[in-house]
Amino acid sequence: MTRSRPGTVIVGLVQMACASDPDANLRTAVARIAEAAQQGAQIVCLQELFRSQYFCQKEDPSVFDLAEPIPGPSTDALGRAAADNGVAVIGSIFEYRAPGLYHNSAVVIDADGSLRGRYRKMHIPDDPLYYEKYYFAPGDLGFESFAVGGTQVGALVCWDQWFPEAARLTALKGAQILFYPTAIAWHPAEKAEFGVAQHEAWELIQRSHALANGVFVVVTNRVGREGNLEFWGASFVTDPFGRVLARASHDREEVVIARCDLGLIDRTRRHWPFLRDRRVDAYAGLLQRFLDSEE
Repeated sequence: MTRSRPGTVIVGLVQMACASDPDANLRTAVARIAEAAQQGAQIVCLQELFRSQYFCQKEDPSVFDLAEPIPGPSTDALGRAAADNGVAVIGSIFEYRAPGLYHNSAVVIDADGSLRGRYRKMHIPDDPLYYEKYYFAPGDLGFESFAVGGTQVGALVCWDQWFPEAARLTALKGAQILFYPTAIAWHPAEKAEFGVAQHEAWELIQRSHALANGVFVVVTNRVGREGNLEFWGASFVTDPFGRVLARASHDREEVVIARCDLGLIDRTRRHWPFLRDRRVDAYAGLLQRFLDSEE
């Protein structure tokens, strides 16, 4: 039996500063999708909650008016953009599921404009200026891989990027590329002392997901000052060896293009066979919150 050789996939990252008008942000995203496609992108990833400024800095019940169903206006617009430009799109939606029930979701749209699937953010933070538990219920769809063209992709969202379990389970589902729509920022009062270390930790954990699982990782962040947060951009792509293929600036809107040789997945895993050597018989403790030491 002869296997077909994996090809190359070109990914595009849309790093935006968000205005107060959701419709203006949608128009910007659609224009940037077209720009990425003109540069050869086959899959384009938008940032987390791209239609609005990051509203989780406070608890405000009126913000729920921004939510929309899936399918809905944003997925319709992204579907048209995907079909018009012949690219797949990873989009981030404030999902209205039912009265009083909302999710922070990612949608996967194929190059023909069809909705291939959705992922609901599993890990929901509750930190100063990141009051997401007020707005979002935890995801209940699990970790999945979706086929777009001939590529298997996984969609995770922001806070998920700190959890190796999420990356591992999505990779075990067959994802070749993990996409992380993101909204992460500096508290301006902390930037001078902790800013460099915070950014390095954020990038390092995601590069480790790529290496530990032998997959590509694509991270799209926003830029600009919104309220009390300074979003640090630095969207990037890393290969299965953890090497950064492309990285955006900290402070500019950009469309970043990176070429992903999917054949590198198999070549990397042959030399670093972490999936082969996993001791699946010994990991039951991962199903517990904490393992108390025995007296």
